[in-house]
Order: sequence, then structure tokens, then C-alpha cells
Amino acid sequence: MPEYATFARNVFIPVTNICRNNCHYCIFRREPSHPDAQLMGEKEISDILSHGKKAGCTEALFVFGEYAEEVPEYMEWLEQRGYSSTVDYVYKLCEMAIGKGLLPHTNAGILTYEEMEVLKSVNASMGLMLETTAQLPAHELSPGKEPKIRLRMIEDAGKLHIPFTTGILVGIGETRENRIDSLETIAEIQLKYGHIQEVIIQNFMPKPGTRMESIKPPSKEEMLDTVQLARSILPADVEVQVAPNLIDPYLLIKAGAKDLGGISPTTIDWINPEAEWPDVEKLKIMARDIPLKERLPIYPQYIRSGWYSKQLDGLINSLANSEGFRK
Repeated sequence: MPEYATFARNVFIPVTNICRNNCHYCIFRREPSHPDAQLMGEKEISDILSHGKKAGCTEALFVFGEYAEEVPEYMEWLEQRGYSSTVDYVYKLCEMAIGKGLLPHTNAGILTYEEMEVLKSVNASMGLMLETTAQLPAHELSPGKEPKIRLRMIEDAGKLHIPFTTGILVGIGETRENRIDSLETIAEIQLKYGHIQEVIIQNFMPKPGTRMESIKPPSKEEMLDTVQLARSILPADVEVQVAPNLIDPYLLIKAGAKDLGGISPTTIDWINPEAEWPDVEKLKIMARDIPLKERLPIYPQYIRSGWYSKQLDGLINSLANSEGFRK
């Protein structure tokens, strides 16, 4: 059993739900003609950031549909806001978050080496779920879910020394052998670059109205087995993360998970909107006899190694204690 488990407090900002992918299990994506389709404006995001700061958050989690720029209507919206690319807009939003005292973590789907190089200076960490190395029917309409493309980006983040989050999605049609292969592939990348701070073991949750609404989610036994596999396969410097709003984390912590991800006191989980975040007091109850430590979106070892830009230096120093956790 670990000495403690970690978590972070964040604001979850779904900047746009326009996406080129059409995964069989997703309810986040919207067509431009849908009444809920959006590209959030700076004023709306600024207000969310301010509320999050007042609520004690340290992380601004910016989430996007992938390569929305392939959708003409999205580009029109972006240009109306005065930007020619998503990366330019993300950069501005990250600067806004830093100015309000929040550390940005961007998960914008597939990015090029050059795009990540630009965003590195204004992000404490970045992320991309691998999901799986397997070719699955669930991803047949999603060009961005091609494993080779996602692995290339994860490797590029390593070349750029970007503290990184990735993970696998359990229960979308993959086999146990596929999960092992995914974890072994992540481990190989980590041994080469040393930038992966956490790997999420996330359980698929069926959503009404999707092609996979009738698929059963993975059992507790499958999740327990996958966490145990992750802890045995991944290098010791990579934490295993589980989502406490999707599954009771206690047995998974005992099996090798050590991080409970970001919880938000002010925003919902836009990927799993039916699953409410636990507050800190409830999280303590869920963890039972395992103490909790609050962390930042950049893990302590990367703070000690200086894997962040001068633009973040003052903010990280103001938020981190001598161990690299939240003051």
C-alpha cells in the first residue's frame, strides 16, 4: 500500500467540442450545426479561470476536439475571434490562465512537434491519451486515433522535455494482451525520454445515444487487473492514475494506483458529464486509511529538474512547497 495518494484541483475548460474524430463511445463531440456546438470566448474562459482561482485550483485544464481546423465552420468562428490557428488561441488562453495564477495543462489532441514547441513555454504539462495500440472498430471513423500518430506525439513531447500525461481506455473492445502491449509501449517511450509523469487507467463508461451504448463497462476485476499490470510494467517514476468520479479508487490504490487526477470544485467532467467530481472531503473518505497529498499539474521531479519555462518560474515557486507539492 502506498504511503499516500495524490490529486490536483483544476478547472476543466472544454474550449471547443468540434472534432474531426467520431469515436463510437463519445458524447463530447458536436457537429457545427448542433445547438451545443461551441468555441468558447475569452470572456467566458476568463470568468471560469477566476472562479477556479477563488476556489483554490492550481491547474487550468484546456481540452479541445481534435483538429477542429479541418471543419470550415470552426475556422470561421476562430477567425471571428481574431485568430488564424488553434495553437495561437491556446497560447493566448494559457497566458490568461498564468496571469490569474493557474498553471495550464493543455490536451488538444494531436499536435505537431512545432506546435508543442510553441505551447511548451506556457504549459506546466501537456497530455494525450494513447487509449490503445490496437486497431479497433470503436476508432474506425477517427483518423486521429491511429496509434502510430498518437505515439509519435508522445515521443515528440519527450524530445521537447514536456512533462506529460497519457493513458489507456479500458473496455472499448481491446483484449488484455492489447492492454499489456499498450503499457509496454508507453514504458519503452518513458525509458527513452523520461517525460511521462502519469498514466491514466480509465474505465470506459457507455453513453446513451452512442454506437457503444449497449457495451458493458469493464468489471472491477478487469480494472484491478489492469492497474496491477500497469504498476508492474511501467517504470517506477511513472505514477498510475485512476478517476475517482468513474470508479471507487480504494482497491485500485491498494493495487498500485497512486494518483486520483484532477478534481474540480467549479466545473464538471465534460467527457463524462454524468459523473460528478468528489470534493476533497469526499475524496479523503474514498481513500480511507491512505493519506492524500495535493500536487500541481507538474510533478515534483520535473520541478526539481527545471522542466518548465521562465514564464512559469514565479508561479510554480509561489504554489509549490519544498517537496514540489502544493503549499
